[in-house]
Amino acid sequence: MQKLRFDLEDRLIRFACLSLEICDLLPLTKAAQNLSYQLSKSATASALIYGEAQAAESNADFIHKLKMTLKELRETRVNLRIIKEKPIIKNELLEKSIIEVNELMAIFIKSVQTSKAKQAQFKSE
Repeated sequence: MQKLRFDLEDRLIRFACLSLEICDLLPLTKAAQNLSYQLSKSATASALIYGEAQAAESNADFIHKLKMTLKELRETRVNLRIIKEKPIIKNELLEKSIIEVNELMAIFIKSVQTSKAKQAQFKSE
């Protein structure tokens, strides 16, 4: 089980790096730089917060950090969609990152559900 956690952490780190690559592609317009700033914060935060979750002090703390990770992934997805819809850039990395953020969100939604169910089971025992 520990291996899976590190695999997910590695995936979040790769996703953060991919998002930073997109930031580097954005033009030096005011709108693009604002989106770049927000994207760099939320994409890296998801990896950092998940890293904190690995040292959670309780099951409730773990669930809270998973939810925070999911929140940052949602923010990242919206930012990527704005970059695509505007369009600020057209690049295959943008499509790749949108697919990846959707997959990561699905993983974390399921993880939160599973963790809540386990927490409820422990409380009822």
